[in-house]
Amino acid sequence: MKRIFTIYDYCLARLKARKPLLPFPFSRPKEHPTWRRKLRTALWREFGEMPQRVPLNARVLERKNFDHYVREKIVFQTERWMWAPAWVLIPKESPLRSKSGKLPALVAAHGHGHGKDPLVGETHGDQAIMDSIKQLNYSYALQAVKRGYFVIVPDWRTFGERSDPDDWVRRTYRDGCDVANNAVQYFGVHLLGLDVWDGMRAIDYLEGRSEVDAKRIGCLGLSFGGTMTTYLTAFDLRIKAACISGYVSTLDNAFGHRRGNFCGSQAMPGLARYGDIPDVALLAAPRPLCIEIGLKENCFYAPDMQKAARYVARGYKAIGAQDRLVIDAFPGKHEFSGRKAWPLFERWLGNP
Repeated sequence: MKRIFTIYDYCLARLKARKPLLPFPFSRPKEHPTWRRKLRTALWREFGEMPQRVPLNARVLERKNFDHYVREKIVFQTERWMWAPAWVLIPKESPLRSKSGKLPALVAAHGHGHGKDPLVGETHGDQAIMDSIKQLNYSYALQAVKRGYFVIVPDWRTFGERSDPDDWVRRTYRDGCDVANNAVQYFGVHLLGLDVWDGMRAIDYLEGRSEVDAKRIGCLGLSFGGTMTTYLTAFDLRIKAACISGYVSTLDNAFGHRRGNFCGSQAMPGLARYGDIPDVALLAAPRPLCIEIGLKENCFYAPDMQKAARYVARGYKAIGAQDRLVIDAFPGKHEFSGRKAWPLFERWLGNP
């Protein structure tokens, strides 16, 4: 037997030898609801002692008019010890408005970078933010409101206005997400779980807005935003349609291809015991889902992403919901496409 000394080789060996406890029941599709409940429960338990709901105590801090929409800066309380800032975008006119005047809504999840601002085109004159908007097609919250959706864009923990002090976390040799995740584990929780909780509280906020049709709520995001879309859709059934961009892959991608493409904000504790990332994506089924894969991916490994997407497609087909899954393998890099996502949202959320 090969002697193992490194954590990398240790993880590879465990990954190769593992037998997941809750694999998707491809040959027994009638067991899908039971599988979905068991996996969702198991993963939620792995997050540790999750917060309790408190009143949102939401406040509008500023309101600004643009040509086609109104933008609000809001804050809301997510748990006893935490608040979240967010942008809210409200279309002035919308072809998606119901007869009662209600709008479909989207949670736009930002990626691992500058927080919520690039998604609404707010650059602060920062060239790095301007470049990210151009290179990643990153202003999908703006794209959404211009199509008629009510949009909320929260800062996730450790990003944007919720960034931790640089002298505590951001040094040249470590990632702020990793430090923050290590810190919250002292209290029996995990950073990804806390972000999912904040996303669920953002949906609570949407449900309380008079403009929003609570039966037509979706979620979309690129990269870490894709991570958040995956897990938020998995755990919150109020999301009726979703687009995961630049994330659906396998644990083989993280270890076998030496991508190491995860951080403290994106590590799902215990996942390898129960299944894999495509299994989490399948917790969305049979709800409508778009998976985006840039064929020239420069952050993940495109062939692995396609493998993961095929797994999800097998699951949707097994339960007879193949018409609700769209895979957009587009000729781009690590970026948001939207070419199939927007039609999917319009089909499933656009009609009241």
